[in-house]
Amino acid sequence: MKQTIKDIDVKGKKILLRVDFNVPLDENGVITDTTRIDVELPTIKYLLMQNASVIICSHLGRPDGEVNKKYSLFPVAKYLVKQLVSRVVFANDCVGEDAVNKAKNLRLGEVLLLENVRFYKGEEENDMVFASKLASLADIYINDAFGTAHRKHASTYGVAKLLPSAVGFLMGKEITAIKGVIDNPERPLVAILGGAKVSDKLALINNFLEKCNTILIGGGMAFTFLKARGVKVGASLVDDSKIDTAKEILEKAKEKGVKIVLPVDYICAREFSPNAKGYKIKGDIPDGLQGLDIGKATIKLFLNEIKAANSIIWNGPLGVFEFKGFSNGTNQIAKAVIKFKGKAVVGGGDSVAAINKVGNTNGIYHISSGGGASLKLMAGESLPCVEVISNK
Repeated sequence: MKQTIKDIDVKGKKILLRVDFNVPLDENGVITDTTRIDVELPTIKYLLMQNASVIICSHLGRPDGEVNKKYSLFPVAKYLVKQLVSRVVFANDCVGEDAVNKAKNLRLGEVLLLENVRFYKGEEENDMVFASKLASLADIYINDAFGTAHRKHASTYGVAKLLPSAVGFLMGKEITAIKGVIDNPERPLVAILGGAKVSDKLALINNFLEKCNTILIGGGMAFTFLKARGVKVGASLVDDSKIDTAKEILEKAKEKGVKIVLPVDYICAREFSPNAKGYKIKGDIPDGLQGLDIGKATIKLFLNEIKAANSIIWNGPLGVFEFKGFSNGTNQIAKAVIKFKGKAVVGGGDSVAAINKVGNTNGIYHISSGGGASLKLMAGESLPCVEVISNK
């Protein structure tokens, strides 16, 4: 078991808190969605209540190891000022003179937000010299950045090797919720899988064959499985190199008694465009048409399986939901997940975006804050930035 924030004495200490403040900004540098900051507030407030000094570090965007004010965390500092009663200080770098001086002079119960760690190449290279400079600012390291827990970077992995460490509330909640539903579910457990690339989900599907009662497959990845079953898929997205793998998965599912439900009808188009005309197709897809959404019969099939479930895991949209004319399948599934009375876990950026669009998500058991990290955890893989945290 890894140390949690409550297992470690933080009173009167300087805490280096790694978070995921990779928030969307408009062209004027205004935050358009504060969710990633809001979910971090419980950890920050707890540390302040313990009379700790909190030094926060994060990345934002992909500045490729160079200073780029487009990716500055200063807008986040302004937002934190409004959310916290404590004094919030901003450093214009993360390991330079300004950061060192402000960390040194930070008083108990105050917050220091460091500038974007990805302004330094050493961050993504997991450079231990860079990591040691970050570590020198604090007494204790707490990782609450679930969204980057699958990447060995200096601020997520290297620093944990240099300081006493623990996971924060958000990281703990993510791991407990996802692993709990997958490893000890109330059955039947139904997985809803979508997205474009089947190759991205192979590890996930193989893990779900060991865990789930039913797997619903939609999105672009469904056409590789449909072709493996002998269905004609027209010009739809197919990974021909994975046809044999898809056949093996379908056979393995049959042997294990796991029900795999594939689309039986589709909304197709002649071109991949938001303005493309949609054609309702059942069964084989004619040449020249590509499936961009699941059809009404498939939606009904999927909804029946969701109604029969006691636990649900959803990862990936069921069609090209960013195109209005091909968003119905994803929207209908999202509405059903929102109404679902059992435990539902939603992971993956597109799934989360889709569900946030259609209604109030407060009743959902868990919506993950990390796309790649949640995918790895769902696939039964370990997260290196959690594994490196000090044990209890």
